[in-house]
Amino acid sequence: MAKFIYMSREGIDKLRNELRRLVEVEQPLLSQKMATAREYGDIAENAEYDVAREEMDHLQRRIARLQETLSRAQLFDPTGLNPEEVTLLSTVELQDLKKPRKVTYTLVSPEEVDVDKHRISVQSPVGQALIGKKAGDKVTVEVPAGVLEFHIISVKRE
Repeated sequence: MAKFIYMSREGIDKLRNELRRLVEVEQPLLSQKMATAREYGDIAENAEYDVAREEMDHLQRRIARLQETLSRAQLFDPTGLNPEEVTLLSTVELQDLKKPRKVTYTLVSPEEVDVDKHRISVQSPVGQALIGKKAGDKVTVEVPAGVLEFHIISVKRE
């Protein structure tokens, strides 16, 4: 397991806010739900209690994961890195060489992936292929669906 997880300020803040919401809002609500379900009688045959207990277990696992991630989170500082090269938090505009389309991806840590916002992991096949490349380079990537070929149009930092 890696010692640090490099993330953007936005990513760290998002995880902190989620953790705060889970601990301050969701956990007390579930505790109350369990207490109410306990009042229905014998918990051995209490479906409401079983459901609430499962929800609490799931919530506690998520809280533990967030705490562990945040304990290893390190703000990524690209100072000193070549701004023309693709790194974590680079936004890369690509021309697909097999289809007449352009795509733009921002490379982020696995914890910050958001496919809808075109934020892909640096650990994904495309992310790994782009790291260290520059505008003008051609990139070939093997993915489960086949081989992708891109021409890098531009590289920008977040």
